[in-house]
Amino acid sequence: MVAHTVVDSPVGPLTLVARDGVLSGLYMTDQRYRPGEETFGARDASLLGDVVAQLAEYFAGTRTEFDVPLDLVGTPFQRSVWAELRSIPFGATVSYGELARALGRPTAARAVGLANGHNPISIIVPCHRVVGSGGDLTGYGGGIARKRQLLDFESGASPLDLAVPAGAVHAPTRTRSGAATG
Repeated sequence: MVAHTVVDSPVGPLTLVARDGVLSGLYMTDQRYRPGEETFGARDASLLGDVVAQLAEYFAGTRTEFDVPLDLVGTPFQRSVWAELRSIPFGATVSYGELARALGRPTAARAVGLANGHNPISIIVPCHRVVGSGGDLTGYGGGIARKRQLLDFESGASPLDLAVPAGAVHAPTRTRSGAATG
């Protein structure tokens, strides 16, 4: 059975989709590759209480990792990319190339980017932590402004209760090795 709920967040409403009670989608408003509403099933406000609680903790700054069960549907390659995304620490970033190398596919940066863009569970599977080779913000299904907002929040540069103004100056984020980017 598929059902969904919608929760408010500092980055806008989040639609949480569950298949048989397990989180299978977390979508932002106007997200690229967002499935049609008709695929989300009935709305149920009591759905996914553990996910809602962990998201609230994340946005409050008291949670840096999620431990809710996930139902990630994709190709074996996409699922391997999404699993690797979950290993990127809070506050850190990696490039598409670094992610491809970590998967043992050093020439697959573009394929990694495509899989990253089709991630069905934003924030919890932190695709926002992947940046271009020079640390630049390249693409994000939820929009570049949201990506910057999430990265600034995770780096401690800005609280998530404020919108990020267009063209705002931001603090650098950290790579897995601790190097500053941005």
